[in-house]
Amino acid sequence: MSVDIQTVKRVARLARIKVDEASAARMTGELNAILGFVEQLDEVNIDGVEPLTSVVAQTMKKRADGVTDGGYPEKVVANAPVTEDNFFVVPKVVE
Repeated sequence: MSVDIQTVKRVARLARIKVDEASAARMTGELNAILGFVEQLDEVNIDGVEPLTSVVAQTMKKRADGVTDGGYPEKVVANAPVTEDNFFVVPKVVE
């Protein structure tokens, strides 16, 4: 796939980036180089290769799943305009 100046200008317009003629010509070469590298990746045989999330085998760090109030409910509601028993009081929105 090859990118021309018109394509660069169109992509720049879609991305809301102001590009002048000199920059568009330079970006044409850069985008063609990037797309050429991506096309090389299509040539790699990946049959039988499982997807990875990391190149090093790792186990997830886990913590106990416990519900707490944070231990300081007064601080949580301190800036609220109206509170009641450490809960936010909001106007009724459903009739």
